[in-house]
Amino acid sequence: MFRLSLRMTLRDWRAGELRFLLAALTLSVAALSAVNFFVDRMGAAFNRDAHQTLAADLRLESEQPLAPEWRAEALRRGLRAADTVTMLSMAVAGEGEQTNSLLVALKAVGEGYPLRGKLTLARGDAAVATAALPTPGTVWVDQALMLNLNLRVGARLRIGDSELLVAERIASEPDAGAAFMNLAPRVMMARADLDAAHLLQQHALATHRLLLAGEPAAVAGYAQWAKARSATAQGGGVQIESFESRRSEANTMLEQAQQFLSLVGLLSALLAAVAVAMAARRFMLRHVDACAMLRCLGMAQGQVLRLYLLEFLLVALAGSVAGVLCGFAAHFVLIEWLGKLAAAALPAAGWRPALQGLATGLVLLVGFALPPLLQLRNTSHVRLLRGDAGAPKALSLAGYGLGLGVFTALLLWQTGDVALGLAGGAAFLLGGLLFGLLAWLALRLLRRARPLLRQPAWRFAITDMLRRPAATVAQIVALALGLTALLLLTVVRADLLASWRLATPAGAANHFVVNIQPEQRDAVEARMRAVGQAELRASTRGRLTLINGRASVDGGTGAEAKESLEREFDIGQTSLLDAASSITAGAWYGQRHGEVSVEEKTAQRLKLKLGDQLTFDVAGQDLTLRVSSLRKVDWRQRRASMIFDTHADSLAGLPLSYAAALHVPPQDKRFAHQLARDFPNLSVFDVAAFIEQMQRTLDQVSHAVEFLFLFTLASGLMVLYAALAGAQDQRSRQAALLRALGATRRQLARAQWVEHGLTGALAGLLAAAGASAASWALARYAFHLEWQWSAPLWLGGLLAGAVCAMAGGWFGLRHVLKLPPLHSLRQA
Repeated sequence: MFRLSLRMTLRDWRAGELRFLLAALTLSVAALSAVNFFVDRMGAAFNRDAHQTLAADLRLESEQPLAPEWRAEALRRGLRAADTVTMLSMAVAGEGEQTNSLLVALKAVGEGYPLRGKLTLARGDAAVATAALPTPGTVWVDQALMLNLNLRVGARLRIGDSELLVAERIASEPDAGAAFMNLAPRVMMARADLDAAHLLQQHALATHRLLLAGEPAAVAGYAQWAKARSATAQGGGVQIESFESRRSEANTMLEQAQQFLSLVGLLSALLAAVAVAMAARRFMLRHVDACAMLRCLGMAQGQVLRLYLLEFLLVALAGSVAGVLCGFAAHFVLIEWLGKLAAAALPAAGWRPALQGLATGLVLLVGFALPPLLQLRNTSHVRLLRGDAGAPKALSLAGYGLGLGVFTALLLWQTGDVALGLAGGAAFLLGGLLFGLLAWLALRLLRRARPLLRQPAWRFAITDMLRRPAATVAQIVALALGLTALLLLTVVRADLLASWRLATPAGAANHFVVNIQPEQRDAVEARMRAVGQAELRASTRGRLTLINGRASVDGGTGAEAKESLEREFDIGQTSLLDAASSITAGAWYGQRHGEVSVEEKTAQRLKLKLGDQLTFDVAGQDLTLRVSSLRKVDWRQRRASMIFDTHADSLAGLPLSYAAALHVPPQDKRFAHQLARDFPNLSVFDVAAFIEQMQRTLDQVSHAVEFLFLFTLASGLMVLYAALAGAQDQRSRQAALLRALGATRRQLARAQWVEHGLTGALAGLLAAAGASAASWALARYAFHLEWQWSAPLWLGGLLAGAVCAMAGGWFGLRHVLKLPPLHSLRQA
């Protein structure tokens, strides 16, 4: 049986019967394998580097210097310890008019850093591990800073009140974090130089870390002690990170990425599976005579089923292997765009994604090719010899149900989340049904419009579309789904970003300056007023410790709220409601002190309500305020708005610093450099530079998703081709009959082009409608922007659909008109 099936497979391959089936299967497996290979390598990298990303086994973190007891207890338990302080600061290079400055991520490291992982320095194009650290009076910088400030090793760099020598170029740091978080170039200095630079002033935005490493039992014991201490008033505000917590966070992020990318890949697999089912049906219908002959020669129904099932399994194995290889090659494209967001090189791929791909191919082909097999198996000898397979039997319909069940199981397996998998499947189904309904209505309109057309080509084209409505609808829906995804990621994304930029008021602040000390206020404000209108806001920083007299963090506090409560909040002082804010609940306190207004999203996250008594720890002093109002802040206006606002009298006696927002005209672009040179302790944020960096990161992610959606579009074209190929024999007979009746080849060719153009245009319009609906929802509910109708979206969808359909139609029917009419009529 196997040898006979193998011979039949080779014969059908040489005859071209299996090539499309193999291509559709390869495409579906490739789309999923590309995601699986990428996620597998990213996961292996996260698990490998979990210790290194902490540069320790355990890390304690606080916005205030850690009390000596934390380190003393670690040393008593035999742990190794190292200190780091990280903060944003301005780095200044050059003299006079050649002065340039840039906001940098500064890290001051103490002896012993790093406790885990390796710090590497650049030596030409190579990265060399080192156990050394910056010596006092020197800094190490990364390549980004060298390029931005035109530095070289041996140059001088001013940070705070210190002028330091650039001694080395950093290649990598174990705890640098993901690349997309590094929005500023990196500088490393000795811990002693940080104090000399006078950067740790009152309310300076700095993160103090204590790194610990040692025997697992000692680390675990210290972690328990630290957690207990952090729950007390003396230990509040200290966050504890371990290998397990970091790995858990990384795995959670990776699972979310896998779920999203898998849904994209599964959409391609679903469309390709539809093409597989259509191609399998055509394959079996073309083998009715061969099957009838085998039955007449004495082969039983079960033997016929096994014979063709073996042939399909061989095709499935070949297609799965080819799909895995294509997916392996394609995942390098994802790594090129998304892998750069990881801080370290990725390990080699494992075998698990390959095995998943093989299983996926086998499951898809068996699940979607089984119904035609079952239908052919249950057809009588007489109907087989007449070449008529008949209507699907109940068992065949059950086979299609099996295919749907197989795909649902695959959906759940790939996403790993029942709710998300079912939601994704429902979204696919509803989207397809909605597009199908609209496509059917469009065909009804074409039916009514047909008598009004005088051109024979248009009448022939519409007649062909109406003759096979189910196939036409399938073509339109498949192509529309692929185009919708691509339009969302290209035209709609560009339109939303443009709307977001336009929503920012003209003259909105493009620079923010923080850490202005009270004694610097007048001088800095005068400097700012020389270039534009400045808005200075006084504030203090404090950690919210009590809510209505109870600890703000307890066992019922959510992870997001807990992370916020362990950090300090800005508490602004003002008696006037700023223009970017509007009261949504309660009443503005005005001249009343002892009250506070809270930004509404923060209030929702922390579960704060009107009348709550909030107690903050501000530099060791308690500040208690009553919530009198909630505010909605329009952050797009780029004002110096605060999360908490209170009257100036409420902050009397507490340490204050100032923050400013201002618009710097393009002709005064050296303002930030000069301000950083004259006031070294200030941090100047260039909003445009940060937006540009985030835009680059967004572009990387978008390109990767667009690449995956190309599989979706290709799958849609596969369905289009399968539908056309399924009717190729009928079209050949029809064309031969029309030519015998006097129609010219040119007329028939024009009718085919019109049919494909109409099919593609309808698909493109549906795709544009779907993308417009999605963009409206995103603009209104996600970005809170004013939605605008986009003519390029509709025009692009129309043209893209027509071009894709005409290309696919030409490829599927290019041989129909080449056959002589007599040959086609004899074959009929």
